[in-house]
Amino acid sequence: MTLELSARRRRDIVDALRRGVVPSNGLDALAVGLDRFTAALDDDLDRVASGGSVFKAVRGEYGAGKTFFTRWLAERAKRRGFAAAEVQISELETPLHRMETVYRRLVEHLSTEQFAPSAFRPVLDGWIFALEEDVLAGGAVVEDDAEALDRAVGELLERRLGDISRSTPGFAAALRGYRAATASGDHLTADGLAAWLGGQPHVAASARRVAGVKGDLDHYGALSFLRGLLTVLRDSGHQGLLLVLDEVETLQRVRSDARDKALNALRQLIDEVHADRFPGLLLVITGTPTFFDGPQGVQRLAPLAQRLATDLGPDPRWDNPRATQLRLPGFTVDALVELGSRVRAIYASAQVDARVDDDYLATLARAVTGALGGQVGVAPRVYLKKLVADVFDRVDQFADWEPRRHYALTLRADELTEVERNAAASADDIELPI
Repeated sequence: MTLELSARRRRDIVDALRRGVVPSNGLDALAVGLDRFTAALDDDLDRVASGGSVFKAVRGEYGAGKTFFTRWLAERAKRRGFAAAEVQISELETPLHRMETVYRRLVEHLSTEQFAPSAFRPVLDGWIFALEEDVLAGGAVVEDDAEALDRAVGELLERRLGDISRSTPGFAAALRGYRAATASGDHLTADGLAAWLGGQPHVAASARRVAGVKGDLDHYGALSFLRGLLTVLRDSGHQGLLLVLDEVETLQRVRSDARDKALNALRQLIDEVHADRFPGLLLVITGTPTFFDGPQGVQRLAPLAQRLATDLGPDPRWDNPRATQLRLPGFTVDALVELGSRVRAIYASAQVDARVDDDYLATLARAVTGALGGQVGVAPRVYLKKLVADVFDRVDQFADWEPRRHYALTLRADELTEVERNAAASADDIELPI
């Protein structure tokens, strides 16, 4: 297998797998079994780029690859000029019924192909630069006439902010203030207004006074701020925004009143997306089948259940990739072996290629799966971590080390996640000669 990856990207991928985490880039090289979704998702991205809005729900058991799937999608989206953000839903830090908190986390995790999180300030600065470029491209103002350029940019800004001003006057006012503070070199005020635009609480009153804005962001204001952010992204040259709300199944574990508020907030958000009130937004949520089908999740709110209803038959092969819900079927041992062979190609070591064949990849895959109670879906993270850190690294460094003779698989409780520990046959060390 030949993979077109730079040496640095290969190292980044291998290092992430060695640590047991999802790599931050190069996920196409690891995407086993996702080809069936690409055409439909590319159509969704096209629709969003043309000014539409799309909602998708991704369902899968723990270990089925939901986080990998959404990060793979984010990488594809960013290559096409989208911004992306992944927000982990949790009862204490990011409750779904508090949209002001969700929006703040969105801004904190916003990224583009050029900028890592948070890319919010580069996006704002890119928006201002785009305004200046559009004015100069009109030919009526020359770059040397600073006063005329500033006036023309201000006029264009007002026209671009027309829709935002009507729906969210505070967001538009803060943008004006941010541009003015940036142009005058008032970095303290610019920092404060950028923080306020990002939904941060407790911004200094002196910064807010400059723009004429008051108070902190609330739930309903956050939805308007999201619309404002989408406008800024579009006007600064981005195709749209992919927003992932991950682990929404945590709603099942919160108090019933908070759960009901969160489910209703999700229903309202989906309705807003379907009504195209967020042009340029692809909203994706992830959850377990229990969340979508169980009594403490989506089914608790009938209108939400109706909006997410998808006919999923017994055979995932015939699932409709264009449907509202996308089902991740999870891994098989064969899929683990294919994934291992891809990682072997990324590792790019002659010693590893020569001494770790597909039969050994399959042997290790069966051993890890067996140690985790036969649950293949829980195995990928542990399998790849063991394959890289315990096998590939040793084969690459020690000429006389042979995995079949010198390696016995050991799983310790402290290196497993809660789900993996629950799947394991015992919390004690499990030594399996392979």
